[in-house]
Amino acid sequence: MATHRSDQAGFTAQERAAMTERATELRTAAARRGKNTKAEDEKGVLEKIAELEASDRLIAERFHEIVRTAAPHLDPKLWYGMPAYAVHGKVVCFFQGAKKFTTRYSTVGFTDAAQLDDGAMWPTAFAVTELTPAVEERLGELVRRAAG
Repeated sequence: MATHRSDQAGFTAQERAAMTERATELRTAAARRGKNTKAEDEKGVLEKIAELEASDRLIAERFHEIVRTAAPHLDPKLWYGMPAYAVHGKVVCFFQGAKKFTTRYSTVGFTDAAQLDDGAMWPTAFAVTELTPAVEERLGELVRRAAG
């Protein structure tokens, strides 16, 4: 993750904001334990996507649709303030807008819960600057594989 650091030993403002968002997400989840929250979680993801800048928002909206089609069993949730998709509570993939950490491109990432293993080395994050039909097809394949 490329970020602008004024102090190499500390966290950037964007990193601190992401940690604060994650702490809020965990408190909210704890308060809702035992309640059906899938609809609320998806609403939160869609609200977060709506807050993104136009270029990020277009990619995030389409990625959300790709995930819901390719792996409908994945549950949308917020993860460090980013739209993410989980199975049994474990995040499998996520969308990181370019503005999140002041990078030049959006990223679709996969966690270690994703089933993308391919030999001794494989990519877990992909820069996305636009969604062409080929990119959408590739993302759908990756999500299907990752979700198992």
